[in-house]
Amino acid sequence: MRTRNALCLGVFLFGLTRALALCQGAPDSRDRPHDAQGWPTQAVRASHGMVATDEELGSEAGVEILKRGGNAVDAAVATAFALAVVEPAAGNIGGGGFMLIRLANGKTTFLDYREVAPDKATRDMYIGKEGKLDEEASVIGYQSVAVPGTVAGLALALKTYGSMKLADVIAPAIRLAENGFPISKRLAQEFEDHRPALQRFAVSRRIFLNDGKMFQAGDTFRQAELAATLKRIARNGAAEFYSGETAHALVDEASRLGGLISLDDLAKYQPKVREVLRAKYDVSGHAWEVLTSPPPSSGGVAIIEALNMLQSVPLKGWDDVESVHMVAEVMRRVFADRAAYLADPDYSNVPVAGLIDPCYAKEVFATVDTQHASSSKAIRAGNPHTCGVSASNTTYPKTLVSLGEGPHTTHFSVVDAAGNAVASTYTLNNSYGSHVTCSAGFLLNDEMDDFTTQPGVPNALFGLVQSEANAIAPGHRPLSSMTPTILLRDGKLSFVTGSPGGPTIISATLLSVLNWIRLGMEPQAAINAPRFHHQWIPDRILMERAFPDSLEAALNARGHATRRVGHMGLVNAIAIDPENGNRLGAADPRHDGAAVGY
Repeated sequence: MRTRNALCLGVFLFGLTRALALCQGAPDSRDRPHDAQGWPTQAVRASHGMVATDEELGSEAGVEILKRGGNAVDAAVATAFALAVVEPAAGNIGGGGFMLIRLANGKTTFLDYREVAPDKATRDMYIGKEGKLDEEASVIGYQSVAVPGTVAGLALALKTYGSMKLADVIAPAIRLAENGFPISKRLAQEFEDHRPALQRFAVSRRIFLNDGKMFQAGDTFRQAELAATLKRIARNGAAEFYSGETAHALVDEASRLGGLISLDDLAKYQPKVREVLRAKYDVSGHAWEVLTSPPPSSGGVAIIEALNMLQSVPLKGWDDVESVHMVAEVMRRVFADRAAYLADPDYSNVPVAGLIDPCYAKEVFATVDTQHASSSKAIRAGNPHTCGVSASNTTYPKTLVSLGEGPHTTHFSVVDAAGNAVASTYTLNNSYGSHVTCSAGFLLNDEMDDFTTQPGVPNALFGLVQSEANAIAPGHRPLSSMTPTILLRDGKLSFVTGSPGGPTIISATLLSVLNWIRLGMEPQAAINAPRFHHQWIPDRILMERAFPDSLEAALNARGHATRRVGHMGLVNAIAIDPENGNRLGAADPRHDGAAVGY
């Protein structure tokens, strides 16, 4: 006993949180049973708090704050800063995102800290000579960078709903950056995969490519510049990032290297507080409520519209061709509406009430053939309206917009001992963003590519035609698919979910909701279950390879075009056991996600 206590004391003194968790008996995801492909089959169970992320060190940072008496918002802010250190591909302080908060007293809020276009941005800034799009300029280098929102958003969340000081919650991230952490095999491979773009920028080359010598799995990865920046933010708050030394470093480099961001752009950036979208459903004798993301997220509207259309559809599971067919047909129609109507609500009239109205869902669903695939050429956006209002009295422009987000966003979920919950998704857009690293030690986003870069031309990444509704304009926020979502069961917290993955964010999150509410899956099974996606254009179902060939053949027989993909989405969720209130952490094994609780 004396030896064990001495070990725990030493661990505390040196801040080794992983060993501390072991001393205190924290659940370890490696102790659970696994299936044939090595995926855990049971959620991590804990009686107090839980954090689920893509990276174990990020989850541990959040749990460290929970153990110190912090609430879910404190832990979420700590987790976000820690992921900025240990998950450079997507975790960030140089990007932006969304945070959905539901407090134990029932209060909810949605924080939008999406990036915005700089004042010098123009509609045709990526169109070169002869009217051709410079496809690289919007994704690589300083010209692709939008004004970051993450630091302002996290600071606002902490100030409004947290209970700890910024210096306290940012401490785990500083420690990870300063002392370093072992590079995993996956991270070493990521650096190698992104070497061609990272090596074009001196700071990126030095930090992430070991100045050309390349890191190997097991090497310690230290980020001294990032640690110094985090320390300045800890001392001076978000103002450091938006008007202090960090701001000047970012702007000085941008001005020399073709970027548009000015000190004025940074100084006037403000996160937005928006009203949470809600929808209620009665399923199997329980009253369910969905809390989800409003515009400029398109995901919350899409998920509620889909759930409305599927209310009367019997779902048997994803090995049943009729279930997959019906959900795919619903996705097809939801994405047609998404393309027509969703945009930045501060600058566009988005018919949210009509799109999420059950009456409208019935009209749209009536066009579904239960036995045969529709043709996307014949499917167009509907005319959304609320019950009792004639559709002919309200008109909206039929424009098409881009889908938003590269596939390398990241989502994390947090629940504390009191029942406060946070679902948060944030992004650099594409993996490693613009691949430019500021001298202050952090990667910068390439979020300008989420705008319409060439109206009327198909989006190269996801294939949708783009239009003026999402065109580049100073101060505008690009449309997003990020969809942090929380479910209530009979008025009580039940499920916290979300995903990265570009447009597949919507389908991955929707499927996790259906798996939990409609199919009654255990939490880890709800995350492990195979995923599929239809986005209207291109007209095909994307299917993970885990689906049997027989199901694909049956879908083809119904007229669906299909294409196999590897993994789709990375859902990190937390469920609540209705019997005893235990937190059930279900991280996505597709990325070796980690749920950590206590």
